[in-house]
Amino acid sequence: MIACRGIVKRFGGVPVLRGVSFALSGGRTLGLVGENGAGKTTLMNILGGHYPPDEGRMWLGGVPYVPRHPQDAARCGVAFIHQELNLFGNLSIAENLFLTAFPTVGRLPCIHRGNLRRRAAALLEEVGLSAGPDTPVERLSAGEQQLVEIAKALSLDARLMIFDEPTTSLTRQETERLFARMGQLRVRGLSLIYISHNLEDVLRLCDDIVVLRDGEQVGGGPRAAFTVDRLVSMMVGRSITRLFPARAAPVSAPPLLEVRHLTQPGMVADITFTLHRGEVLGLAGLMGSGRSELARILFGLDPFARGEIRLAGRPLRPAPRRSIRRGLALVTENRREEGLCLEAAIADNLALVTLAAHARGPFGWLERAGLRRAIEGVRGAVRLTPTAPDAAPASTLSGGNQQKVVLAKWLLARPAVWILDEPTRGIDVGAKSELYQLISDLASEGTGVLVISSEIEELFGLCDRILVLSRGEIRDELARDAFDRERVLRAALGERPRPGVLS
Repeated sequence: MIACRGIVKRFGGVPVLRGVSFALSGGRTLGLVGENGAGKTTLMNILGGHYPPDEGRMWLGGVPYVPRHPQDAARCGVAFIHQELNLFGNLSIAENLFLTAFPTVGRLPCIHRGNLRRRAAALLEEVGLSAGPDTPVERLSAGEQQLVEIAKALSLDARLMIFDEPTTSLTRQETERLFARMGQLRVRGLSLIYISHNLEDVLRLCDDIVVLRDGEQVGGGPRAAFTVDRLVSMMVGRSITRLFPARAAPVSAPPLLEVRHLTQPGMVADITFTLHRGEVLGLAGLMGSGRSELARILFGLDPFARGEIRLAGRPLRPAPRRSIRRGLALVTENRREEGLCLEAAIADNLALVTLAAHARGPFGWLERAGLRRAIEGVRGAVRLTPTAPDAAPASTLSGGNQQKVVLAKWLLARPAVWILDEPTRGIDVGAKSELYQLISDLASEGTGVLVISSEIEELFGLCDRILVLSRGEIRDELARDAFDRERVLRAALGERPRPGVLS
């Protein structure tokens, strides 16, 4: 179905892809894995017509394939389902499905609404989505929006579908539904390319695997030739024997962040906890449990009706600027919309939080030399890719390197308390290992870290204590020596702990 030979791509003279070759037959799934910045998305953007290759050739269905723009790729039957969905929330499902090819009334420039609904309903039935064609997309869950993207690809008679990190915002149930639909597409003879940092899913779904590292193809072959450990070693160029850093049990330390009876109707109810210096405290719970809402309230993005927050022994009335001045940092789960100015330069993003600290004189002129030195220091601390020039837009970075920019901008501010909401979502295992070490180092220096994660293993590996939320309430609290997967899940589903368990 698709074959690539010797694909090379450079940006500003810097090689991003170095002679990548692969082939994929109809009815099969190819897994594409590699660290953030390895070149996966660039390769798929070449297939999707977003970039031309500098060298190399491609064939689609045995015919030379030279897409000059995404419309060319779509006409040839190549569909790209991005990690960040390309849907208009204020439009209906049917309007999103046929946005570039509305059925018209004869030759009149008028949309044939009846035909539009009928064709949309048939596609929705095909992908197993029960919502009606007139439903606004903004009312759909992330998993349902993924199915709309698949239906949109089917409306274009796609022969090759590229899935770029499709499960990062999905619940496990929605992920299973997506995998079932992908299996049905394979039975119909479509070819699928699946990009994911979840290596267990790659091994489960894919027939063949290609591994990229620093733009080079360092491995490839049938799924049976790979294990998770082998994939990790090939991706990062070394063996990661310990994903989570060893941490000594924290000694008794004074409270750093104290929350008492925090309540906001519809979000959280009577939340009480303490975060100590040098402690990593986890927040577990299902989607909608109130974890992210609590983080936003603590930082001052959302209000609260009752309760008290104290930071370093002093009352805190949260508001973003005040929280920053008092030493609070928030890394939100939506880095692209809330953590970065994507079209601004990398250097400008790194300076966002601490810009005022580098202003001099009555007119606030920037002391650029000191700012550059500070930026260079944090770039090294988070191991931001050295090939990314400071003047380049943040949008040019891979997802993992974008997350490193978000972390680095807060490192410049030296906060006393970090609130990390899904900090490893969409980043590779090598970047995860580096982030885990950074969290451990921060705690060792006396910083308090609050980690929100949907991955129980991540919380178990990082945290000293875990609070489990359900419907806006704390349902259980576990110390490290009492970590238990079943107990966390039961509490997340709303069960109350046994008497004497909640400390």
